Amino acid sequence: MDNGNNIIDICGRICSDFTFSHEVYGEGFWRFDVEVGRLSGQSDILPVTVSERIVERDKIVEGTDVLISGQIRSYNNYVEADRKNRLVLTVFARDVEILSNPPQNRPNEVFLDGYLCKPAIYRTTPFGREISDLLVAVNRSYNKSDYIPCITWGRNARFAGKLDVGDRIRLWGRMQSRQYQKKLSEDTVLEKTAYEVSVSKVEHAEEEPANTPV
Repeated sequence: MDNGNNIIDICGRICSDFTFSHEVYGEGFWRFDVEVGRLSGQSDILPVTVSERIVERDKIVEGTDVLISGQIRSYNNYVEADRKNRLVLTVFARDVEILSNPPQNRPNEVFLDGYLCKPAIYRTTPFGREISDLLVAVNRSYNKSDYIPCITWGRNARFAGKLDVGDRIRLWGRMQSRQYQKKLSEDTVLEKTAYEVSVSKVEHAEEEPANTPV
């Protein structure tokens, strides 16, 4: 069982069909999307992957409110149009609770304890807002790792921009979805969705074992 270096809790409403994802050693995994509201009134549409052994299919229906606890997982998906692998994120559910009376303030909380695996990209917007993009590697069982894009703002961005590749960091935030456009040709633009962790707090961690629960 994985330790507490990768934790996500979200509460939202199922907004897609329950569809088959893949099978591992005879265990089927299924996928659906959950709409999680922000304080701003906007929403994030987050993909969830869950084992058939955790939930009953007939209970996962569009419009149902759920509380999900698990981890953020990443995998590479080969895209024929681009002829390259694309990093895909999903909420890997450890527990799914069907809610009859969902709370008004729906949580979307992430904690990660991992390592910076690429140089941070620090920039400022035309309006002077500071941003740093990070790619954080978080270890899990069987010598595997998840690679999770993160975005920081303001003083967190300045701090993150000074980190070195290999630095161990802890961060807190929420998982968000973001729409963007990719130009395929002069006449063709593809609408795509990116997923990342929007960071509210980040700190440089001491070099204790990275999988020690915190």
